[in-house]
Amino acid sequence: MSRTTASGPDTQRRERTFFGQPFELSTPFAVELWERFSFYGMQGIVLLYMYYSVARGGLGIDEHTATGIMGAYGGAVYLFTIIGAWISDRLIGADRTLFASAIVVMGGHVALALLPGAVGVGVGLVLIALGSGGLKATATTIVGGLYTKEDPRRDAGFSLYYLGVNIGAFFGPILTGLLQSSLGFHFGFGLAAVGMAAGLVQYGIRRRKLPDVVRRVTNPLERRRRPLVGVLVAVALVIVVAAVLTGLLNVGNLPVVVVAIVVVAAIAYFVVILSSGLTQDERSRVFAFIPLFIGSAVFWSLYQQQFTVVTIYADQRLDRSLFGFEMPVSWVQSINPIMIIVLSGVFAAIWTKLGDRQPSTPTKFALGTGIMGIAFLLFLPFVGTGRNGTPVLVLVGILLVFTIAELLLSPIGQSVATKLAPPKFQTQMVALFFLSVSLGTAVTGVLSKYYDPRHEAPYFAVLGLVAVAVGVVLLATTRPVLRLMRGIR
Repeated sequence: MSRTTASGPDTQRRERTFFGQPFELSTPFAVELWERFSFYGMQGIVLLYMYYSVARGGLGIDEHTATGIMGAYGGAVYLFTIIGAWISDRLIGADRTLFASAIVVMGGHVALALLPGAVGVGVGLVLIALGSGGLKATATTIVGGLYTKEDPRRDAGFSLYYLGVNIGAFFGPILTGLLQSSLGFHFGFGLAAVGMAAGLVQYGIRRRKLPDVVRRVTNPLERRRRPLVGVLVAVALVIVVAAVLTGLLNVGNLPVVVVAIVVVAAIAYFVVILSSGLTQDERSRVFAFIPLFIGSAVFWSLYQQQFTVVTIYADQRLDRSLFGFEMPVSWVQSINPIMIIVLSGVFAAIWTKLGDRQPSTPTKFALGTGIMGIAFLLFLPFVGTGRNGTPVLVLVGILLVFTIAELLLSPIGQSVATKLAPPKFQTQMVALFFLSVSLGTAVTGVLSKYYDPRHEAPYFAVLGLVAVAVGVVLLATTRPVLRLMRGIR
């Protein structure tokens, strides 16, 4: 933290800052650090918990089914940003939505820690998905609310915020993995619950210092329409329960169902926003977001395989021996966050230094998507090395490429969503960005079923080449997208 000095004709004003950013950035920075500690700590071991045998402390679920559940769960996390964003914009504001969502997330971790077997997994993952959805959209909105649209520090601020996310994501899998390997899975889940509790306490203390804009309901729902909303929610719950009880919705088709729901929701969301009496500039900017949405979905469909395919790869194909010690599988999930911790400051400094000369948002999206494809192609030289035959340093190098791609797209995507958003759809435009993450993550659950450690070359080659091709197309359409953005880069 530092203090900057601004001079006027007669007085000198000292402004408290957080690494050159508004000091209030420290609040969402810290709460997301703890929330990501719990989220990634749990996520680093829950796939193993599902497909490990009962003798190893797991549930013995089929490997492909387990990865499908993880993809569907991950897609649901980001799908539920719609609900969180709607509640924020229409009912209670970003601040209250974030606080309530964090409580729900902690309940999910407690369920995983205390409830046995499939019941604990089902209850825990549903609660975490619901709560994380509300928390993600609102935390990003709170960060965006600290800046004007023209503030050149904006992208750098989001990159710094992303640093907090990844500090938590680094320590979570390491500590939960240690507890899981020494004491058992439920102790690891319990530590995740403790981390979320720490985030709740911190936010409860600091939330009053945030600007009033994050407590404002930007587009209040008319009181006379609230009963209708209640009825619709009840009907939706009845449909879901009926689908589960009749077998129409099951673990086998869950990833495909989530993909279909996300596609319909995204189309409907774009239609609703575009038909809501926007000005010509506002409507043009929403149209500009569509190709960015598609590129983001392709990126995340590969990137989120860290928690499915890459986890299995680390378990079955990676030599995890380090100086006579075999590191837990979950530690692989900490490689990317530590690189983010190192490189996010570098990227923030680069964007700050370049200012108006930095690459445009569409260019960053194109590079991020294409480089993500290259990362998958880098697995190809090591096909056929046998069980646990791939050196750790190989995966470290590949995940470095993952990280570069991520820093070109993820924090930039959150930033551009707040810049392109019409005023009355601030949080819901962030939810649209997270819908692209939801779509990509749900697709991960579908794609991961085709991964076979014994025949992996076609898998990595096809997905890598598709992502590179999408990146090239995005790069070729940069200028028309910029025209649609109407002065926003």
